[in-house]
Amino acid sequence: MILDTDSSRTITRPDTAAGPRAVPRLAHNGPVNAFAPTGPTDPRDPSNPSAPSGAADPLTDPLAAFTALRAPEGTALLTELRSYDPAQELATATRLRRSHPAALVSAALGQARLRQRAVAKFGAEDAYRMFFTPNGVEQATRTSVATYRARPVRRGFGVRSVADLCCGIGGDAIALARGGISVLAVDRDPLTAEVARANAAALGLDALIEVRCADVTEIDTAAYDAVFVDPARRGGRGRIFDPEAYSPPLSWATGAALKAPRAALKIAPGVPHEAVPAQAEAEWISDGGDVKEAVLWFGEGFTVSSYRATLLPAYATLSAPAALPAPPVGPVGRYLHEPDGAVIRAHLGADIVERSGGRLIDETIAYVTSDEPYDSPYTSAYEITDRLPFNMKKLKALLRERKVGVLTVKKRGSAVEPEELRRKMKLQGPNAATVFLTRAAGAPTMLIGHPVRPERP
Repeated sequence: MILDTDSSRTITRPDTAAGPRAVPRLAHNGPVNAFAPTGPTDPRDPSNPSAPSGAADPLTDPLAAFTALRAPEGTALLTELRSYDPAQELATATRLRRSHPAALVSAALGQARLRQRAVAKFGAEDAYRMFFTPNGVEQATRTSVATYRARPVRRGFGVRSVADLCCGIGGDAIALARGGISVLAVDRDPLTAEVARANAAALGLDALIEVRCADVTEIDTAAYDAVFVDPARRGGRGRIFDPEAYSPPLSWATGAALKAPRAALKIAPGVPHEAVPAQAEAEWISDGGDVKEAVLWFGEGFTVSSYRATLLPAYATLSAPAALPAPPVGPVGRYLHEPDGAVIRAHLGADIVERSGGRLIDETIAYVTSDEPYDSPYTSAYEITDRLPFNMKKLKALLRERKVGVLTVKKRGSAVEPEELRRKMKLQGPNAATVFLTRAAGAPTMLIGHPVRPERP
């Protein structure tokens, strides 16, 4: 059963039984942007389009620029820029260019910005020692998720070595190595491989992480206890939704996984269930309420054709051996339960219905309602005070009557934008409320209520 789907795509499940198939040699995590300057231009800066012709500088080469950043002068610049304010970049760049090459300053400023962005994923202690590319920051697994995902690989399986294919800047290799596992980290892009190698050294893990710049389709993984594959899911036009358009395709990654004693494939959380290989256990992971990824597990210790949802940082896991029967649908009761996104992606809404003794408010909407309270780490619970057919004027009058000045807007199955609604309500008053814009029994509906408990972090 699929709940709350806004679009439908039919994708054929990879037929691994049909034998190997030719795949494009696309084994890296997407094109890597150079450390391009985004600060002020300078006629002496060779990255400036208006610079005089012939003003060549070796630092315009991405690998050369990265090597310069690791040299003493570049290291000193990065240390100085650790706490710089991007709003003051013009003044900072002007000052630094008086004593450093313009291209090196541009590269250092770009790296400083990337490190600041990376703090959210890696934490300040690691982020300010590591190196990044723009795509690397965007695509890397955050430390909390990578650490969680490394646990099943280490736990009780005797895994001592892992081939990390499409390693990117090395985030997953780092999590594995910190668990004492020897890692072969492979990426096709030369700059990305150098960044991964530098990160292993910066964190003192280079004895456990071997970085190789190569096409992953040419890597022999027979000597490794497990394989991890993280195909690129972005292209020149943005996100890639078809798993067979991944780089490398999901069918190739599945074939590589089935050759290994154990394997894990990181894929997009929106992957259609029809594309999940029958030999895999599929897990959706959320962190702090945001769904981050899906993982396909292969090998001993995992249950084929089963689905799982894991919520971090609580490490709460909900699983089902197979698709559950369609849950009942009924009228909105006193309580509304909003399942975590990982639960919805794993199609485990029926499990929440069964546990709560409730029902869905609509067969296509992943809101569960019940007449009695239900507390669960997998849901956020609300007490519903009012139910209205969709009508902006009636909602505005009710909020004015209740003196609501703070309104949380949640939507599922509605085209109305939350900010647009707040603007039209002209809120005033000391009270707070939550409004759900949704469908109930097929009809556009507004539900007003408040959290039964504070929402989980």
